[in-house]
Amino acid sequence: MSKSLARVVAALQSAGITSLPVEAKGEIRTAEAAASDAGVAVDQIVKSILFQGTSGGLFLFLTAGGNRVDTAKATALAGEPLSRAEVEVVRRITGFAIGGVAPLGHLTPSPTFLDPRLLDFQQVWAAAGTPRHMFRTTPQDLVRATGATIADFTG
Repeated sequence: MSKSLARVVAALQSAGITSLPVEAKGEIRTAEAAASDAGVAVDQIVKSILFQGTSGGLFLFLTAGGNRVDTAKATALAGEPLSRAEVEVVRRITGFAIGGVAPLGHLTPSPTFLDPRLLDFQQVWAAAGTPRHMFRTTPQDLVRATGATIADFTG
């Protein structure tokens, strides 16, 4: 088991989430691919989108698969100007590579916001630290485990 996947498993266990990551049939680097693999609607896929603030810190936006982060709304929530986080920064701060960023188990936690669209589902699926693994959970457990603030940041 990779270090990234092991961190996610440990974070799930620590949060009391009993669902274990499953390996996909192929790479699941897009919400559409993940939804197809899991057999669910694309909006049931949790995208972990990271932005970097001018202060240097990262902000994590957990977005329904079919939604996009509105940078102006995200900036207002963060309280500072944001830009897409660079690949090297994401890996250094979270410990995950782009395409496998999980919503929990980061090396350094970041302020986290959750798209209210995810609350429309009984279950959602999120990346589990690799481009081939994901886990299922309830939106409420995801909010609890990540400490996310539910907020409108999509457009």
